[in-house]
Amino acid sequence: MTRSPKLSRLAPERSLKRLELQVTRRLDGLLHGEHLGLLPGPGSDLAEARLYQAGEDDVRHMDWAVTARTTVPHVRDLIADHELETWALVDLSPSMDFGTARMTKRDLAVAALASVGFLTARLGDRLGAYVMHGGQTRRWPARTGRSAMYALLQALLDSPHGTGGPGPRLADGITGLARGQVKRGLRVVISDFLDGHATASGELPWQRPLRRLAVRNQVIAVEIVDPRELDLPDIGPVMMSDPETGETREVILSGRVRAAYAAAAAAQRARIREAIRGSGASHLVLRTDRDWISDVARFALQQRRVAGRPQPRGGRP
Repeated sequence: MTRSPKLSRLAPERSLKRLELQVTRRLDGLLHGEHLGLLPGPGSDLAEARLYQAGEDDVRHMDWAVTARTTVPHVRDLIADHELETWALVDLSPSMDFGTARMTKRDLAVAALASVGFLTARLGDRLGAYVMHGGQTRRWPARTGRSAMYALLQALLDSPHGTGGPGPRLADGITGLARGQVKRGLRVVISDFLDGHATASGELPWQRPLRRLAVRNQVIAVEIVDPRELDLPDIGPVMMSDPETGETREVILSGRVRAAYAAAAAAQRARIREAIRGSGASHLVLRTDRDWISDVARFALQQRRVAGRPQPRGGRP
């Protein structure tokens, strides 16, 4: 498959090989619980329903409920007993189009998904995604192999910026992920988590859904940050626009305004950090002005030290 220059820049083959060769050997069982390799033959867990292929599919795998509903023959694939699934929720809302450093937050979110995808592909597991973009949430079925992963990454990179207006909230996306995938596994939520204000009880809107998701799954919350969201430059008057609402206003970046902004931004990030950790999810912060591969590796090694020992063989806890 031909990869665009943008994808090559975002996830260079040389860097990804370095990640796999130098890091992933020490990450076995960390992000994706160690398990036995894929076994030949059919499994027992139901997977995606798809169109029946005459002469190729076993009629014993016919999904009669879907067939009756669509009036078109469908079969239900089976997942091998040792094949696991990772599902990611990727936030590509308008606020993720912002970026002032090496890449936009959107590009970094795709890079985060790429790092998870290469780890799962190395183990032969399936990767699926829910993508919040263009005012709706799109579901990508879980697939194995690098070609499927590159197709997903390329589609995200090629998706238009700043379209669709207000879409589903992050809380709705997390809830949809939890309801749509009931089998236990690894769940990765990739977002800037700048979605809504705290309620009267002090909770952020997405905090409770994230906590419920973490009850049955291993959850990694990947927070995407741009340095200009933490501190403003000393450039005087400037026009600022809210990417979510389109509202624009002039702001004079005086020393007092910049100090107040930095304090508010620090408090906001501390609240997000507290909410993520309080939900039981692991917290990975990626910045647009840093090397994302190094940050992923550092996070994984830190998680292993905290765990104290590798995950038991045979699946996730």
